[in-house]
Amino acid sequence: MKKIIRKIFGLRYDLSISFYVIDFIFRKLLRQNADIQYAVHHTSTIRCAPRLKTGKGTWPGDSPRVYINAFNGIEIGDYTNIGPGVSIISANHDLIDNEKQASAEGIKIGAHCWVGAGAVILPEVQLGDFTIVGAGAIVTKSFSGGYCVLAGNPAKVIKQLNKETCISFVQQKRK
Repeated sequence: MKKIIRKIFGLRYDLSISFYVIDFIFRKLLRQNADIQYAVHHTSTIRCAPRLKTGKGTWPGDSPRVYINAFNGIEIGDYTNIGPGVSIISANHDLIDNEKQASAEGIKIGAHCWVGAGAVILPEVQLGDFTIVGAGAIVTKSFSGGYCVLAGNPAKVIKQLNKETCISFVQQKRK
C-alpha cells in the first residue's frame, strides 16, 4: 500500500509517510515555508525561498533544524546533501542599521557536496563540486576548486579528494 501511495504522489522513498503528513500540516495549513515546492522538515526555516536555486536530487531543509537565509541568493548543485542543524546565511545585517540587509554576492555550492551537521556557511562563499564540509565547520571563505574535505573554525582543507575517482563515481551512477 505504501509503495502505491508513494508512486501516485511522487514521494521519496527515504522519507516516511508521516514526514509528508507533518509537512502538509506545517507548509500548507500553517504556511511555514509555504514558498518551497518540496517537503521540508517542520523544524527547518528557509527565508526568501524564491532566491534559493537547487539542482536535481537536492532538497535543502529536509533535515531537522536547517536555517537558510537566501536574501542575496543561494545556488546549490545536483545531488548535494545538507545535514541537520546546518545554517547557510547569504546576508548579514547592515553594520549601522540592523533592520537592513547588507548587499553581498550569493552563495554557490557545487554538485555532489555534503554539508555536515551543525556546519555554517557564511555570505559570498563558493564551494566547488565534491566539497565535503565537516560537522560543526564554519566556512568563511571560498573553496571553489572543490574535491576536498573541509573542517574547523574557520574551515580549512584537511583532505584532497581524487578528482578522477569522483568523476568515475558519477559516471557509474548514471549507468
